[in-house]
Parts: sequence; C-alpha cells; structure tokens
Amino acid sequence: MIGKGGSSRVFRVMNQANEIYAIKRVALDKVDAETMAGYMNEIGLLKRLDGNARIIRLFDSEVKQQTQGSKGYLLLVMECGEIDLAKLLQEQQKEPMDPVWIAYYWKQMLQAVHVIHEEKIVHSDLKPANFVLVRGQLKLIDFGIANAIANDTTNIQRDHQIGTVNYMSPEAIELPDGMRRLKVGRPSDVWSLGCILYQMVYGQPPFQALSVYQKMKAIPDEDHVIEFPEYAVPVAPRRKDTPPTGSPPQRMEHLKVRVPQSIINTMKSCLVRNPKARATIPELLQQNWLEPEIPSGPASVSESPRQPAPELCLRPDETIINPHYMLQLLQYGMTLGRNNPHMDFAELEEQAKRLVGELQAVNGGPR
Repeated sequence: MIGKGGSSRVFRVMNQANEIYAIKRVALDKVDAETMAGYMNEIGLLKRLDGNARIIRLFDSEVKQQTQGSKGYLLLVMECGEIDLAKLLQEQQKEPMDPVWIAYYWKQMLQAVHVIHEEKIVHSDLKPANFVLVRGQLKLIDFGIANAIANDTTNIQRDHQIGTVNYMSPEAIELPDGMRRLKVGRPSDVWSLGCILYQMVYGQPPFQALSVYQKMKAIPDEDHVIEFPEYAVPVAPRRKDTPPTGSPPQRMEHLKVRVPQSIINTMKSCLVRNPKARATIPELLQQNWLEPEIPSGPASVSESPRQPAPELCLRPDETIINPHYMLQLLQYGMTLGRNNPHMDFAELEEQAKRLVGELQAVNGGPR
C-alpha cells in the first residue's frame, strides 16, 4: 500500500511482465450516489483523455459487486508515479533556485491544466500534490470533478495537503454568510498555479507564514501586499531527529540566486486578485523565460539567435545554449574524438573554453 485517504487505498502492483502499476480500491460502503457519480465522471474523463502525455493514464476499471458484509469495491488500474510534486519541491528547495528546472516543470503544469480546461473542467483545488512524475514527465492525477470527492481522488500522496488554503484563489474563499464572492472559473486555477510557481521560486507559497484565519482574510484582501523578493534564498532543512524549536528556519544566504524579472512578472500576472485581470493559460504557455529563439532550417554557429534576457546574470565563463547549438557541439565532439582519440585533459579544457567563447560571441558576449 502506497497511499490512503477516506474510503480509498492505493497499492503498487506488478504484473507478470514485471511492469509496475497503481491500483486504487474504493470501498463503496460509505459512498453515496453523488460521490459515485463523481467517480464515474472521473473515469469517463480519463478514458476520453487516454494517451494525453500530461494526464495520468487509466488502464482499466471495474466495480466488484457486493459480498457478505460489504457493498463492494471500485477498482482502478492506473499509471504509478514515482514521486509527487510536493515531495519533489521539498527535495529541490535544499538547492539554489534554478530557473531552468522551474521552467521545465512549470510548462508541463500549464499543459496539464490546459487539457482539463479544454474539457470545460475547472479544478479549483490545485496544489503540488495534484501532480506526479511518471518516468520523468509531470502528470495531473486529480481533476476536481466533484467537491464530494475532493479528499478522496486518484492522488496517491495528498493526505499531508488536505485542508490547506495556501493555493486557494480569492474567489474560492467563501464569505461568512456562505455566499461566494465571484464565480470560480478558469482564472481560479491560474491563481493556484501562480502560488505553486511562487513556491518553486521562493521555497514556500505566498501566504505560508500566516495562520489559517489570517490566510482566509489576506488572500482576498487587495490591501495585503504579496512580496516578490529580488533574491531566492534556500532554507536549511531541519534534521528529522531535531525537535522543533519555534525559531525561524536558517536561511542559506551563500546560495541565494537573483530571480529573473521575467519569472517575477509571470508570478505577478497570476496572483492578481481580480480574476478578469489575471493571465490566461494560453498566454502563459506563450511566454519563454530562458531559451533564445531556435533558427529554422540549416544554420551555423555564426548565425545569431534572439538575444537572451540580460537578467539571467551569466558569469564570464557561462553562456546560453539551445538544442540547435547542442546538436552541433555533440557532432563536433564526436568528430574531434574520432580524429584525436588521445587528447589529454588540458587540450579538452582548451577546446571547451574556445567553444564557450564562440557561443558567447553568438549570444552577444557574457552578461
């Protein structure tokens, strides 16, 4: 068993070909008609989206009929993820902020949520634990189809996330009289994604430090300013055998990294209180923080791509590389190896410096 929540249990299983899957078993003893309809809707959506690279794959499902003393079970055979994004972030936050790493997973999150939006489904409860890595690719494993199943879905590792409001949009927070402020639509998911991006950059979501009561007041409050620090500073992880002291975690200032303005602008465009003023997912997918434009057709290293953003703050011995130039370098390296199989380290290092210098010239020099 690798996860449980409410009436469900998730098991890691192996078939006769030694392939790993996840089987989710839902006990139907306490499942009402509305909840069951939510499960059936989710199964239907997974079948419609079969083959989509950003959605967890459902291989089979079955309702086991009731037996003596039980109403039976719903069984789902699914892809098995190696780790969810919540745990991945815990590991990554021990390291300096890496814009390339963030850009890689950010785009995959956008693609996954875009898929369900195209199916006219608004999640409204996105958080890192809703995404899981399957063979290195990020996939959405929870679709927010029915509030009745919000705490009991295909997510195998979300127990520690239940009850959090860290990623909740202003319009999703109910007023004291039970009336919602605004209709919860696609922009609500954009806000939640913005909170996840903020956590990827700064190590925690924007309202993490507040109590639950303070969060519920601050998130919809236009006067509560969200800070976007110029530098991201990792926090030293606490040892598991160390009792909590109540003191703030130690910040590793020697590992601080300047946050590119392009990423700050993206976070700001997501974390706008007015949902109508927020960026849309298609707009966010068009943004490109890091990569220079890749020339079309045959090209040489001497052809100049779009200039990289100056805020990347490269060191004198660093430059930007894209897949086009990487292909050329690999081809050059293999040719060099065939022609000079006994080059020593000093010669290789000299070649490396020369090639970096050539790419710096293409990119407009070091910044």
